Amino acid sequence: MSPRMRVRSSEAPSTASHGSSVRLRVDPVACDGVGICAHIAADLLTVDSWGYPILPAEPLTRRELRAAKAAVAACPRRALFLDGH
Repeated sequence: MSPRMRVRSSEAPSTASHGSSVRLRVDPVACDGVGICAHIAADLLTVDSWGYPILPAEPLTRRELRAAKAAVAACPRRALFLDGH
């Protein structure tokens, strides 16, 4: 795992047959609304009128998890993180 990626959980994410229980989260204080995350994971994220990400509320599928990891790694402010149980 890259040092830029943070997984906030005491355990590694568990996966079910349809995906995972991992969710994408944002630290609103750290986020500057740069919008790189939405370019990297365009199928997963949108941005509001100020450039701040609008995240999916449901757990990520395996395909979405791959895009989310790329967005987390690309965040210049390290405001995105994965939260898994």
